[in-house]
Amino acid sequence: MKTKVIQNHADHPGSGAQADAVIRTVGFSKRFGEVEALHPLDLEVPHHSIFGFLGPNGAGKTTTIKLLLGLGKPTAGQAAIFGLDSVRDSLAIRARVGYLAQDPRFYPHMTARETLGFTARFFYRWGSRALRDRIDETLELVGLADKADRPVRGFSGGERQRLGIAQAQVNHPDLLILDEPAASLDPLGRRDVLDLLARLRAHTTVFYSTHILDDVERVSDHVAILDRGKLVASAPTAELLDGDTVTYELTLRGNGEAAMRVLRAFSWVSDVTTVAQDSSTTLTLSVTDEKEAESLLLRSVLEDRDVTVMAFGRKHLNLEEAFLRLVEGGTR
Repeated sequence: MKTKVIQNHADHPGSGAQADAVIRTVGFSKRFGEVEALHPLDLEVPHHSIFGFLGPNGAGKTTTIKLLLGLGKPTAGQAAIFGLDSVRDSLAIRARVGYLAQDPRFYPHMTARETLGFTARFFYRWGSRALRDRIDETLELVGLADKADRPVRGFSGGERQRLGIAQAQVNHPDLLILDEPAASLDPLGRRDVLDLLARLRAHTTVFYSTHILDDVERVSDHVAILDRGKLVASAPTAELLDGDTVTYELTLRGNGEAAMRVLRAFSWVSDVTTVAQDSSTTLTLSVTDEKEAESLLLRSVLEDRDVTVMAFGRKHLNLEEAFLRLVEGGTR
């Protein structure tokens, strides 16, 4: 099948400086009757990233994934995957993509090796050495080599998910799209799947949806947040967790009244909040001049002999705080 690469034009998602993105969408949207399931979406997924597509249940994550895979047509806008149009070139795209549905199903009587062989025969000659080698490599990659010849019916939830990722990975895809790969697992199963995603970064780009905040914070280097079909943030994870203001935390033991007066007197300290505990006080300081804060905050407190500094450092949001600010507060 002849494929068409989207031309370099400002209105096309494969254009300009971002043409090397694995996925790029421009105004990508979907409407079902009067319901706008996905508002115009502008999104870029870099090569060899682990990209967390985060949002509550019903936010539009699965709808987006199905549109990217060509399993539905957008109402408006465009998406490019490898520079190819997601609608016109869906067959060519799917040949280079591995996909894991939210609830993968397997034939329970088949072994893990037979399950992978069933999929791999679409890409390798049946019975060939290349097919056997690829099955062995993939089972080793996902940590199922010792269970290769066991029927799937006896697998745990985490083992089934790893087998599903193996099935998606068996053809050496350039992009893995995983829909809620760890949502239904216990903590041990989730840990195994997240460790596997981290290992896959060396082999492919991973785009996965989830509503579990801890998963994204643990393994993702980029994150996009979708809420009620609208994109509310998309950034490298570290940038998102830095927040919109520079904040420091300072924990003091002793009488810190004089130190607090000194800190509040700085013109670049915009806000100070305190939390008193048994024998210490933690100050959270928002500042407008990061350079001055790095130079003077700690130094000015250390001059006070009535206090002992127990801890000092730049405060970063955790993903739950960032998520709630964006979804409920709308700071971006």
